[in-house]
Amino acid sequence: MKEEERSERERGEVGSGKRAPLLVLVGATAVGKTALSLALAAQFQGEIVSADSRLFYRGMDIGTAKPSLAEQAAVPHHLIDVCAPDETLTLGDYQERAYRLIADIQARGRLPILVGGTGQYVKAVVEGWGIPRVPPQPTLRAALERLGGDELGRWLQQLDPTAAMQIDSRNVRRVIRALEVTLVSGRPITELQRKTPPPYHIAMIGLRREREALYARIDERVDGMMAAGLLAEVERLREMGYGRFLPSISGLGYRQLYDYLEGELTLAEAVQRIKFETHRFVRQQNTWFRADDPAITWFEMAEAGVETAVATFVQNWLNDG
Repeated sequence: MKEEERSERERGEVGSGKRAPLLVLVGATAVGKTALSLALAAQFQGEIVSADSRLFYRGMDIGTAKPSLAEQAAVPHHLIDVCAPDETLTLGDYQERAYRLIADIQARGRLPILVGGTGQYVKAVVEGWGIPRVPPQPTLRAALERLGGDELGRWLQQLDPTAAMQIDSRNVRRVIRALEVTLVSGRPITELQRKTPPPYHIAMIGLRREREALYARIDERVDGMMAAGLLAEVERLREMGYGRFLPSISGLGYRQLYDYLEGELTLAEAVQRIKFETHRFVRQQNTWFRADDPAITWFEMAEAGVETAVATFVQNWLNDG
């Protein structure tokens, strides 16, 4: 099979002229995505593709609210436990794996359900982000850093005027990345970043709760994590040599308890900080999944019969597809 044909099949072309379905379930942390996704998967012969970057890491289970082994046995889950805490799964790697998995699930006549609260990963799949496959070039970066901000800006203006307009020249890291991609690939970074939406039949469902009710659920969940052994999980990771400044360890729950273990916080302070910073993270998630986004159909989780209403919506969408 030619590379172009394989790419089309991995991005949703099923050869019959009918677009293959992809159900997407988004919402803030602790809103209730896991329970509803399990119910939908059971009802509609679905398989779950995680779009939560915190679930990638092996050995990080309690603090990420990872679906239990029983839940994963009941409904097939994908892109969970795919790397060690000191490994990196880039956005481009994720997108590529997700497209392959979605195509495989569709080919088996089952419904792929993309579930998560990491907006960047959801949108990379749904909107077909162009993601330059240019790994970091330490030598080139060091050389560019020596040029200084003004000279870097002039280079970017010459090589990619569109990027120069879009990137704040004071953000030297982004300017260097744009130049790095352009120089290594031979193509402007803005050309490589163009979106090509995949030809899926997509339904995006958003779940939400009133803010104070959501905060209460978060606080209750954090207390439950501590009771379930989150501190012991963090101690185990620390003993295995995973440093506190790894991107994975910087996640909510882990960073604060590392600070406790380093003597920088009391345990009570660490737990309270987990709760407050999770509240703030929820507000950041809401900027990714805007209430006025016409692509998302929102459901209030506090309303009676919401599970039935969502299932009816999904059935109608499948019938219309």
